[in-house]
Amino acid sequence: MTTYGILVFDGVQELDFVGPWEVFHGSSRRRERADTVVLVAERPGFVRCAGGMRVLPDHTFDDHPPLDVLLVPGGAHSRIEAEMANPAVTDWITAAAASAGWVTSVCTGAFLVRAAGVSRGRRVATERALEDELERLGDITVVRDARYVVDGDMVSSQGVSAGIDMALWLVGRLHGRDHARAVMRTIQYEPAPPYLADEPA
Repeated sequence: MTTYGILVFDGVQELDFVGPWEVFHGSSRRRERADTVVLVAERPGFVRCAGGMRVLPDHTFDDHPPLDVLLVPGGAHSRIEAEMANPAVTDWITAAAASAGWVTSVCTGAFLVRAAGVSRGRRVATERALEDELERLGDITVVRDARYVVDGDMVSSQGVSAGIDMALWLVGRLHGRDHARAVMRTIQYEPAPPYLADEPA
């Protein structure tokens, strides 16, 4: 059994956590619901996300089950700066990471993981537009042009949809590549964008 814990907070980017949530949930369904995916917040009550979606966390920092995987998503940069200065959040990430088998981040979640001291001295990925800013904080190596980066028991990804790729890699590492491929089929993840990001205007 694998327990995935996903941090949520006011201003969290929706797809940063919903994409991996869908992967982890799809993995659990294929494992006869052997795994658990929970949303964890600092306090009870609804969390309003960056785009206006409201979600109700399953647990708070004080009452969640032991986590095998910790996922820290990103959000609006001003919100991330506020959470970086919130010791309740950074102390919880530090403690949860110490007992989890894997620590993961999506987008600007890498800033929170660094603020908690978890990624100091390690290789990470983050949102492309903020790579220089994260690197300027020091004690960290930002890897560019990689959808996700694995450094020991930590996996970080670039922005938004890249978290899906990271989550698929992780379930493949935990439960095998064939299982991860089956999860891809289950959630019909077959990227074929109608517009390529690098094609001329």
